[in-house]
Amino acid sequence: QRLERAGADELLLCTNTMHIVAPDIQASVSIPLLHIADATAQHIVRTGLKKIGLLATRYTMEGSFYRDRMEEQHELTILTPSLEDRALINDIIYDELCAGVILDNSHRVFQDISNRLIDQGAQGIIMGCTEIGLLLHTGDVRVPLFDSGRLHVEEAVRPPE
Repeated sequence: QRLERAGADELLLCTNTMHIVAPDIQASVSIPLLHIADATAQHIVRTGLKKIGLLATRYTMEGSFYRDRMEEQHELTILTPSLEDRALINDIIYDELCAGVILDNSHRVFQDISNRLIDQGAQGIIMGCTEIGLLLHTGDVRVPLFDSGRLHVEEAVRPPE
């Protein structure tokens, strides 16, 4: 509300997992909130891909606030890792990446999990946590990587069509 009073035209919540509260934020202001899942999905839709893997915190991978939005509003099919792989990803994000720790073994874990999603038909991988870009980079897997944080900012400054 303070940002709106200060003259903001649009809001961005620069984190994926906290978009769980996006509806509450949007309800409290009259300016639009650009949802990170929408910005990411809009870019993916423009590429023509339909079946996409999602790497993120457990809350984002398991909750409906992100995956369902992409599937229902953008007609994407979202694949998530196995329960065991989701736990590994979550631990690496919170125990390492959030602390600025980048380990080669964790890089391999993310590559392996991405490759399992690709083997299940994923045509691209969403890096659905802003910290994942510290570990996974273009060329690490054989499909496009979609950095949700970067795509969110690009969509916010993209001129209207």
